Amino acid sequence: MTKKESTLLKLELESRSCESIGEEHCKEVPGNFVKNALSGFCSKLAEQLVSPSITLPWLLSLTGSGSAVSGMLVPLKNLGSLLPQLAVSGSIRKFPVRKYFWGIPAFVQAVLVLFMGISFLVLEGVEIGVAIVILLLLFSIASGVSSVAFKDVMGKTIPKGTRGKLLATRATGGGILTLIFGLGLYYYVSVWDTVTIILLLVGMAACLWSLAGILFLLIREEPGATEGGRTALQELRAGTHLLKEDKNLRYFILARAFLMAIPLAQPFFVLIGKEATQSKITGLGIFIIASGIAALVSSPFWGMFADRSSRKLMMAIAAFGILNCCLVFGFMYLDTSMQTIYLFAPLILLNMMAHGGARLSRKTYLTDFAPEKERPLYIALSNTLIGCFTILTAGIGFIAQWFNYETLLIFFMAMLLLSMVWTYKLKEV
Repeated sequence: MTKKESTLLKLELESRSCESIGEEHCKEVPGNFVKNALSGFCSKLAEQLVSPSITLPWLLSLTGSGSAVSGMLVPLKNLGSLLPQLAVSGSIRKFPVRKYFWGIPAFVQAVLVLFMGISFLVLEGVEIGVAIVILLLLFSIASGVSSVAFKDVMGKTIPKGTRGKLLATRATGGGILTLIFGLGLYYYVSVWDTVTIILLLVGMAACLWSLAGILFLLIREEPGATEGGRTALQELRAGTHLLKEDKNLRYFILARAFLMAIPLAQPFFVLIGKEATQSKITGLGIFIIASGIAALVSSPFWGMFADRSSRKLMMAIAAFGILNCCLVFGFMYLDTSMQTIYLFAPLILLNMMAHGGARLSRKTYLTDFAPEKERPLYIALSNTLIGCFTILTAGIGFIAQWFNYETLLIFFMAMLLLSMVWTYKLKEV
C-alpha cells in the first residue's frame, strides 16, 4: 500500500460530521477483524447483485421501463447516500454503542431488495420503474446511515495499524466473490428463465445483506465517547462561509461534479451493450465479471498515479472517460456482425476502472488540500453539494429517450471536458 493510499484510508475514517474518536475509547477485541471483514464480503457482493449501474438497468430493460428510469438510478443512489449524512451523523454520536446503526439498516436493505424482486414479478412496464426508483431511494438512505456508523464502529473496535488492512480486505474479498458469481452466472445460469434469474439475484442479495448485518452485530463494541457531534445547521453555516472564502474549493467541487459523468454513464453503457449485441443473461454475467476484475486491478495503478499528482490524475481520468465514450460511440456504428458482447465488455471494464480512478483522485486531492482540522467540514460540504447536484442529473436519461444514445454520449463528453477545465484551474498540492 502506498503512502497516498494510507492517507486515503485515513480520510475515509474522518469523512463524517464528527470529531475523531479518541484512542482511549478504542478496544481491540480478538475476532472483530474477521467479523467485520466477512460482513464486508457479504455486503460488497450484495451491492453488485442489485447494482444500480449494471444489474438493475439490465433487468429494467427487460420490462420496457425506458432509459429515463435507468438514468435515475445512479443519481438517486448518490442522493440517498450523501444527503442524510449531515442529518444523522450528529445523532449517532449521542449513542455509546453504534454498531446497531449499521446492522439494522442492513436488514432494512435486505427487505427493500425483496420488495424490488416482488416489483419485477407482479408489476408491469412503467409501474416497475416507479417502484424500483422509490425502493432504491429508500435503500440508499439506509446505506447512508450505515456509512456514517461504519466509521465510528471501526474507529472503536479496530486498532490503528490494521484499519487500512481491513478496508483493503473487505474490498478485495468482495471483488473476488463478485468475480466468482459473474463466472457462475455466465457458465451455469444462462439456461434459466428470467423469473428464476431475478429470484436468484434478489434472494441472494437479501440473504447476504441479512448475513452481513448479523456478522456486524456480532462485533464486540465497548461503550464509547458521545461527545464531538456537530449539527447539520452548524456544518452548513461554517460551510457557507468556507465556500465564499476558498476559491480552490469551489473549483474542486465543480470539477468533482462534472467528473460524475463517469458513474452516470455506466447504466447507459449497459443498455447500449445489451441492445446492440442482443445479449441474453450471459451478457449480464460478463458485465458482473468485468465489475469484479475492475475492483481487483485498478486501485493499485491509480494509487501510484495519485502519488505523483492527484490533480493530474483527475484530468487524466476525465480524458480517459472521454476516450471511452468515443469507443462506445464507435461500437454503435460497427457492422452488426462485429457487435458482440465480448467486444463491448472491455468498454464496461474500462469505465468501471475509470470510476475507481475518479473516486481515488478526488479523495486524494481533498486529503492533501484540506487543512487537517477542517477536513471533516470540507468533506461534509463537498458531499452535501454533490448530493444536491445529483438531483439535477436525475433526469439525464430523458436525453436518450427524447433524442438518442449518441446525443447522451456527447453530453457526457461535454461534462468531462468541463471537469478537465475546472481541474486545470486547481492549484497543485
